[in-house]
Amino acid sequence: MGQLTGKVALVTGASTGIGRATAERFIAEGAHVYLTGRRKLELEAAAESLGDRAVAIQNDISDLDDLDRLFGRIADDGNRLDILFANAGGGEAEQPLDSLTPEAFDHTFGINVRGTVFTVQKALPLLNEGGSIVLTGSSSASRGIAGFGVYSATKAAIRQLSRVWAAELAPRGLRVNTLVPGPTDTPGLRGLAGPGQVGALLDDMARSTPLGRTADPAEIANAVLFLASDQSSFITGSELFADGGEVQVFQ
Repeated sequence: MGQLTGKVALVTGASTGIGRATAERFIAEGAHVYLTGRRKLELEAAAESLGDRAVAIQNDISDLDDLDRLFGRIADDGNRLDILFANAGGGEAEQPLDSLTPEAFDHTFGINVRGTVFTVQKALPLLNEGGSIVLTGSSSASRGIAGFGVYSATKAAIRQLSRVWAAELAPRGLRVNTLVPGPTDTPGLRGLAGPGQVGALLDDMARSTPLGRTADPAEIANAVLFLASDQSSFITGSELFADGGEVQVFQ
């Protein structure tokens, strides 16, 4: 029997990277998993590869009507949720203060903060007592990285929201924690590199960790599983750093 046998989970931003790896890990542990993402073809390919306990629902967390459709579909299937991994997010490559535009600011906060807030809010009626909510933070929220002010601010907001929600939702038996990945070799990270610069980017990211490498998405998924499962039953309002020591050692 797996750690999540009989559980129902929702993983947002599950088309690729950490979200997809986490959906795969949850399914391996016995869960039935709803996967969401904006890119239909990648999302459906991910679900197909994961088997009959994976259900793909195209969704944009910045669109509140889309969120209503998502949770309506889960309810129509006769399911409730035991786990919510609110992983969807993003941002521009670099947004220095002197060139930041209102449009870029609104886009990043709209996905990472507004989208996460209303994903969790709209999931509440479906979450079972004793359920686990895991948010995706970022090691950038604990560091001063030039050009990443807006992105890191959104992830600092996520950190604080998880603390407040942990207090608010404790009477329902719901736990809320933040998973903080360090540099992870995902398509999203590779997309930050210029033409022909992927190797250089990954090498630079690897040097930012004491372990001297980037993470595989499966390693981050293992940490999410811990927070989602009963193994962390007395943990709430916390941050779990799966960052290769980037913040705790080098910061």
